[in-house]
Amino acid sequence: MARGFRNERHKSRAYEGEKESFWVSYTDLMSALLVIFALVLMVTLFNTRSAYEEKEAAINEKNQMIEEAAGVKSEIIQELIKAFKDSDLALEVDPQTGAIRFSGGVFFNSNSSQVSPTGRIYLEKFIPKYIDILLSDRFRSEISQIIVEGHTDTAGGYLYNLKLSQDRALAVVQQIFQPTFPKFKYIEELKSVITANGRSYSIPILKSDGSIDANKSRRVEFKFRLKDDQLIDQLQALGEQDGN
Repeated sequence: MARGFRNERHKSRAYEGEKESFWVSYTDLMSALLVIFALVLMVTLFNTRSAYEEKEAAINEKNQMIEEAAGVKSEIIQELIKAFKDSDLALEVDPQTGAIRFSGGVFFNSNSSQVSPTGRIYLEKFIPKYIDILLSDRFRSEISQIIVEGHTDTAGGYLYNLKLSQDRALAVVQQIFQPTFPKFKYIEELKSVITANGRSYSIPILKSDGSIDANKSRRVEFKFRLKDDQLIDQLQALGEQDGN
């Protein structure tokens, strides 16, 4: 009987040992799972933070590029305003874009694409000073295009005026490069960036009452485009997408 009792005690101890071993193994398993979960959580948080920091750095870089390009454009506009502030050439400098608009009829008579004598005098006074600013050592590397843009009034059809406006813009450029035109600094450099465009009557000038001012609409504008303009447009579009 004593022997049976000892066997029972042995079995009981063995059961207790197995039970204790089971709980130790279960605890170890849970501890391991907790460690794995903590590691996964840390990696996820790290990746999330890294992605956020990368996105923030990209946004900051975009904003810096936009500010730098905007700063250059603003500087050019201020130089143009300063240079032509007291000019007698009857022109306007757009303080937002830097486009220079001459009063209607200065360069061309109605239905004509031949530069008038007055227009030639204006060009001889205007071009050297204008180009000296845009193609100076300070801004030359920033300039992508210098655009001569022709506009018409609304008399006649669209296609007729499209050709007329293109012919006028081209006539201005041809006048600038005529052998008889006074030589000016950066004339050779100008050839690589200048272009002539016609806009027909698509952008008319309006009077205060909202009606079209035919005389002012018949005009020539001088514009410039920075090399970063297209990139800035793309960056701004990306910024708007990021914001959404």
